[in-house]
Amino acid sequence: MGKSRDFSEFERGMIVGARRAGCSLSQTANLLGCSRTAVSRVHREWWHKQKTSSDRGASGRKRLVDENGEKRLASMLEANREATVEEIHAMYNKIIDMPKCDSASMF
Repeated sequence: MGKSRDFSEFERGMIVGARRAGCSLSQTANLLGCSRTAVSRVHREWWHKQKTSSDRGASGRKRLVDENGEKRLASMLEANREATVEEIHAMYNKIIDMPKCDSASMF
């Protein structure tokens, strides 16, 4: 059996709300179209930890380029469409080494 998808925060809240409103595991599972086991796990997690967020997003390899770096890279690529990979790499590394207040003035 494969790994199931993660519930969104809204779906987790719906599970907790339905269970608190008195719905059974089966009723809640039918309402949301998921398994009784999934409903039980989400509700148990909320009951013990008072949270419903998934920790799966914090797992895995750390990103080499953060969101701000991706934005910088996208704007750099747009401004320099004819540049080679080596030139873009050099420009990106130069911008990363600059103080943050000056990097905005580059573009």
